[in-house]
Amino acid sequence: MTITITAFEKSPDGGKGLARDTRVRWALEEVGEPYTVRLLSFATMKEPAHLALHPFGQIPTYEEGDLVLFETGAIVLHIAQRHAGLLPDDANARARAIAWMFAAVNTVEPPILDLVNARLFEREKPWGEARLPLVEGRVRGRLKQLSARLKDAEWLDGAFSAGDLMMASVLLRLRASGILDEFPNLAAYVARGEARPAYKRAFAAQLAINAG
Repeated sequence: MTITITAFEKSPDGGKGLARDTRVRWALEEVGEPYTVRLLSFATMKEPAHLALHPFGQIPTYEEGDLVLFETGAIVLHIAQRHAGLLPDDANARARAIAWMFAAVNTVEPPILDLVNARLFEREKPWGEARLPLVEGRVRGRLKQLSARLKDAEWLDGAFSAGDLMMASVLLRLRASGILDEFPNLAAYVARGEARPAYKRAFAAQLAINAG
């Protein structure tokens, strides 16, 4: 069955790999599954046809036969469970990899997104400049914990897994802020993710759409 995902017709980041369809593309590239992409405008995302696939009117969605999924973490987990290459065979290691997936989107990403909003949308508010150091502090606190856990390891728990895919994708959002560079082991960790051939293919595919 053909896999179809949805993505921005024109990504807000201009194709820098920050849109969440990149995570799904990366997962599919890692497991060697072909897929097609249906591009959507912001207006189309709010129309009934797309809302039937994604109740919150966002991207990406995932369609495979009768299966329709939304939420990037759920999509990547489905891909990882159905195809070899993103989850370990050992049951305990598999469970730990899934735990890292949840940690990426539930624990690490929220303060990072808060920082993005603070810098892009709230800075001009009367309270914007005063709030920014507080938000940055929460991000640094979370990164300090993650850095201490990773230490000098190549990946979070043995071999590369879907947990690393999700975590590296989340940390990429910090590059423009400069905060990631304050934690050299995390910056190197993200760079290792970007160096993977599957990531390069996913990034190039998204960039090609936005460069066209």
